Amino acid sequence: MVLLLISEVRKILNIGNIMSIKIKQAKVEDVEFLAHMMLLSSRADKKDGLFDLIFGTNDDGVIIEKLKQLAQTQAQSHCHYKNFLIAELDGKSVGSLCSYEPRIATKEAFIDALKEIGCDDTIHATLELVYGCDFHLTKNTLMFDFMEELEGFIDVGVLKALMQKSLLTARLKGYAKAHTIIEIGALETELFYKKLGFKFVDELECESYREVFGRNGLMLLSIEF
Repeated sequence: MVLLLISEVRKILNIGNIMSIKIKQAKVEDVEFLAHMMLLSSRADKKDGLFDLIFGTNDDGVIIEKLKQLAQTQAQSHCHYKNFLIAELDGKSVGSLCSYEPRIATKEAFIDALKEIGCDDTIHATLELVYGCDFHLTKNTLMFDFMEELEGFIDVGVLKALMQKSLLTARLKGYAKAHTIIEIGALETELFYKKLGFKFVDELECESYREVFGRNGLMLLSIEF
């Protein structure tokens, strides 16, 4: 009876799952998983996300292949696999978090990476629809992006474990502050970041963003550590 009770408590609190989550640095062999996470994160319950717009298609298979290439380009954009941590549970990849330095993973690097995988010069105009909604952040602040977990692994501590590891790494690099950008109206995402200690900084309503993605604009959140 006692053993059964302990087992039930562990199940309710997800203690076993939390303790068994492992965080690793992404490797080149992880690019397919990262591609799925980037696509999932970019759509964020919308019909179209950034990569649907960039690659001009809603075909998941086509976009995944492009993102796999994007994660391995010579130009190291924020989408490069070396910027990612992966959470594993029982040997299965279940979550991702990207952290990057804007002074290295610049907008220019992103454009160069996209051209590497076949995008032409029209990509400048395409990205302007997004970059027109810009907070003009300083380049000495760490950025977080693509924080995502697989369906079925919510509330077992995956994202918290990823964030804890990322903040520890950031401290070792000498950072004391990090930012993330989410869409206005993404209430669940906003709530989760605030539970992790992020605070509201600013928001920008952008007509071009609303026209393309159906969301009012972007919100800037920050955490000091």
